[in-house]
Amino acid sequence: MKTLLQINPVLRVSTSTGRIMQEIGELAMQNGWQSYIAYSRGRDGIKPCSSKLVPVGSKWSVAWHGLETRLFDRHGLASSLATRQFIRQIERIQPDVIHIHNIHGYFLNYRILFEYLSKCNIPVVWTVHDCWLYTGHCYYYSYVNCNRWQDGCAQCPQRREFPASLWVDRSRQNYLDKKEAFTSMPQDKLVIVPVSNWIKSEMQKSFFCGYNFRVIHNGINTEVFRVYDAQEVREKYGLGDKHVLLGVASIWSREKGLDDFIQMAALLKKEELIVLVGIKPEERKRLPENIIGIARTENIQQLAGLYSIADAFINPTWQDNYPTVNMEAIACGTPVVTYRTGGSVEAVTDETGFIVEQGNYKELLEAARMIRQRGKSYYQSRCREYALMHFKKEDRYSDYIRLYDELTKRG
Repeated sequence: MKTLLQINPVLRVSTSTGRIMQEIGELAMQNGWQSYIAYSRGRDGIKPCSSKLVPVGSKWSVAWHGLETRLFDRHGLASSLATRQFIRQIERIQPDVIHIHNIHGYFLNYRILFEYLSKCNIPVVWTVHDCWLYTGHCYYYSYVNCNRWQDGCAQCPQRREFPASLWVDRSRQNYLDKKEAFTSMPQDKLVIVPVSNWIKSEMQKSFFCGYNFRVIHNGINTEVFRVYDAQEVREKYGLGDKHVLLGVASIWSREKGLDDFIQMAALLKKEELIVLVGIKPEERKRLPENIIGIARTENIQQLAGLYSIADAFINPTWQDNYPTVNMEAIACGTPVVTYRTGGSVEAVTDETGFIVEQGNYKELLEAARMIRQRGKSYYQSRCREYALMHFKKEDRYSDYIRLYDELTKRG
């Protein structure tokens, strides 16, 4: 029996990476693999999971890692003892494939880990969920239009953004440290899996350019996210017969387009209404009367109901890899209108929505009105068919199982 070991700071399924990791593990076991998951004990404690768990570190090691990050901009360079103990666990498990999702998150020392991985002769798959692994500090750079990562980073304009450093700018040395550690991996032992074509094209300009890339988009549960007759959702939130423009985010910020929605609200007609899901109480105070802010839905079906009754899903994101919310909306039969941002455009075709230039919220609104004019019925079946063809999580996770099999046969 072959053994898979996955690595990610969080295990809980309320996070996208935690859910993806658990579901890949479940499919691997269905295909005859043994599945282990390594994660940060200090972040998630001990949680139920069908895979065998490898908790790494403690609350104290996470706290110290956070302190080193805030004071010295050394994210990913603390947790030395926890990482060495984890390596001993790897040697005990003897995995046939190691699949990394994220190693940032205050729980592993990447220099120590990759010193081991570069010599252990185990194939490594690394799914790229954001840009942290090839920059000197940030996990996205599109919003500030920074390309310093292409030639070495320095004077980071996002030093105070996650993983925030309060005083020290170590971005140049971080870049060099990452380059040395990550490129120590033999090129035939590392397959990089960007979840969007955009991030693949970016990484091909980075120090990873000589490695093998295999794009595997994320997937969603298309049985949960489907077209609902959700009149009760309209009643619950007092939407009446308004034309609903929907936005959804786990955390709203300038980068996610909250300011763009507020500016757009000034242009709405009386029959139009913006509904934003994921709004915090302090953010609700900023919203005009024609934006309804919802903290969170009571369940996923209610969220799918909101997607279903919306005339258009609007995603004014300024930096993104491959947004799950776009897939969820399309699977519920609702077309997406988004900025030309990163991988946000990759689920949008002529029959599933519109793409407009970044920052042009007036065009976002006009595109949503074009959808309304053509009629939701035109898009609904086309969106649903596209989702079933491209977004089913079972299909995307099967791509990983095939990759594992390919790597173990090659070995």
